[in-house]
This record gives sequence, structure tokens and C-alpha cells, in this order.
Amino acid sequence: MSDELRVLVASALGKLLGQVLKEALPHATIVVATDPSAVHHAVVGRVRFDAVAADLIWMDPTYEYDFDGLDVLKLLRDSNRSAPMVVALHGHGIERDHLEEAVTQPEVVGVVQKAAGFEPPVEAVQIAAAGRTLPKTKFPIGQRLISPSLDSYFRSRRRGHTAALLAGAIAAGRATDYQSLAAATGMPLNTVNKLVSYLGPLIEARGEHDPGLPMNSQAVYRWCGEHSRYVSSWCRRAGVEIARGPCGTRRVRDKSRSSR
Repeated sequence: MSDELRVLVASALGKLLGQVLKEALPHATIVVATDPSAVHHAVVGRVRFDAVAADLIWMDPTYEYDFDGLDVLKLLRDSNRSAPMVVALHGHGIERDHLEEAVTQPEVVGVVQKAAGFEPPVEAVQIAAAGRTLPKTKFPIGQRLISPSLDSYFRSRRRGHTAALLAGAIAAGRATDYQSLAAATGMPLNTVNKLVSYLGPLIEARGEHDPGLPMNSQAVYRWCGEHSRYVSSWCRRAGVEIARGPCGTRRVRDKSRSSR
């Protein structure tokens, strides 16, 4: 199998794993991409890979809010280069939201823990390239997943998309109150005033709010900050452009609606 194997390692710190894979699979072609442009160059217009190993969250301050393993998956799909993917976890709680979406994607065949060393990723790549799913007993997810996932909620009809747009503007620091949130999203003020009704049910259903405290806009803003990496990722991949920075200086642009 390794004689014709092509593997993409998409990780900001992927050179070490790439070297290990080259040693373990000497006849395989191992392509290492350590930044978004390198991933794009490796995928678009290139020969399809037999397996992809990608960090779920890129622990690099340059890209942590702008690129992640779900972006790699989207790029592969958009380029008609889908391949079995193994996602690598650092073991941090901030990965949970991303993981809840990743494990539902058909291309994602398993999860490896980076703390386990290099042997598991090598075995995982071989299993993935053979078109098989990694056994969960040997490759556990290692995170406590919560239902509903943010992805399933945001994709639930038009109401979910509006909730995602509101959360995205807050997570990106574009709003501090209803007026600036309306300016950032381009939504009517009477819609923005329903912020709690859009996001409160999700927060409560996930058990991420103390029932002894009121569910209000302050609670929603705090929650959006805690989930800002994933919310920004979801909006980006859904076609919602949200520039990070001072509040109110630039409107959120929803390309997914303008292209309908």
C-alpha cells in the first residue's frame, strides 16, 4: 500500500510528523503544509491524497482564529479532492466545539491524541488510507461531547443562521450592545433585540448556563466569547465574513445570502 500512498499532513507544527511518516512509509509521498497557503497549494489542482492528517485547531497565534482542520476539510471538498481524514487533538477543551462537528463528517474516519506520540498517527494514516474507520477503543475521541452541537443548531433553518450571525459578530468583537450589534450584522434592531431568544435556548440545552442566574444578554455575550474560536470558524466556512477588531468599524458581510 505504501508504494503509491499519498498523505497530506496539515498542521502548523507538522514537520515532525511528516518526517516520522516518511521514515515509516519510505515509498509514500508525504506532503507537509504548515500554513493555510501551503495547504491550498498542496490541494487545489493537485493529485488527490489517499489520507489526510490535520490538526483540529492550529495552535499558532497567527491562524488560531482564521484557519483550522475544518477549513482543511472544506478546502478538500470545494476542490473535489475529498479524502479520508484523521484529526489530531491537542487535548484542550477549546477543541470540543470543533470536534462535535468533525465527528459527524463522513470524511473524518478517526481521531488521534497528539500526546500519545507518533506511533498512533502513523497507524491511523495507514488505516485511513485503506478506507477503514479507526477503532474507537484504540483511538478514543477523548472529549466530552455535548448535544446539540453548535453546528447542528446553526444549520437548523433560518433561525439557526441568524443565531450564528449574531454570535459571530459578538465573538469577533464587533459589538458591545444592541445598537452596535445591529450595525455590525446589518439586521433590524427589532431582530437584534431578540438576541437572547435566538441563542439562549442553545446555551441552556447544552447545560452551559447556571439555571440559578438569569438568561440575559450579558450571559449570551460571555458565552459567545468562550466559544469564539468555533463560532468564528463556523461563520467563516458558511460564507459570513467577520473582521476581528474594534466594535462597529466594519459591517459583517453575509456572502451566503448574497449568493443565493
